[in-house]
Amino acid sequence: MIDFYSWWTPNGWKIGIMLEECGLEYTVHPVNIGAGDQFSDEFLKISPNNRIPAIVDRDGPGGKPLSIFESGAILQYLGRKTGKFYPGDEAARAKVDEWLMWQMGGFGPMLGQAHHFLLYAPNIEKREGALDYGQNRYRNEAHRLYGILDDQLTDNEFVAGELSIADFAIYPWAIPHKLQDVDFDEFPNVNRWFETLRARPKVQAGYNILKKERDEARELASDEAAKNLFGAKQMERHRKAD
Repeated sequence: MIDFYSWWTPNGWKIGIMLEECGLEYTVHPVNIGAGDQFSDEFLKISPNNRIPAIVDRDGPGGKPLSIFESGAILQYLGRKTGKFYPGDEAARAKVDEWLMWQMGGFGPMLGQAHHFLLYAPNIEKREGALDYGQNRYRNEAHRLYGILDDQLTDNEFVAGELSIADFAIYPWAIPHKLQDVDFDEFPNVNRWFETLRARPKVQAGYNILKKERDEARELASDEAAKNLFGAKQMERHRKAD
């Protein structure tokens, strides 16, 4: 049994999809990041970076519980544990790791910035024109990254050849592509790949793990949610510790 600590975000969806595709038993523990649940002492023992997702595998190596944070590390661990979606052959695994690291280092962080400046920041920063640079910067970077992904998918059904954790890592960040000002008509290979993954029942099951919480969510750009999501609460925690 795996304890799964998450919220309805792309990084959380990655692990939900992996758990479903691997057929693992798990218990969901919602961590409402807009309400500041990620700063609780209990959660910080599992994820010291106060970020979701995190897991606790009650049947870890040697039969002992093991906690893991960072979505890429979790995907690799679950791939090794189950022998699924993470090749044993070193050359094939290296290709999966390339695209997993590409997502972790670029596709996720840059699209996250696009979300911030295009969706959240206009409700926080009211001055006309103040956001133009940030919006243009990350809109353009989003298009550049989708172009790289589209090229990779020209001759590959999935990003590393066979379906893998790299696809599960990248796909959730492509779900809100319209919020990134990205039109899939410009990226036909990405669109084909995206629809292939979306048609998988277990991908949909993983995406919908926290559907009730997502449907009932309050506006994420409220003042309190912004404080919890965008760093002010974290800075306060460290100041108190000092």
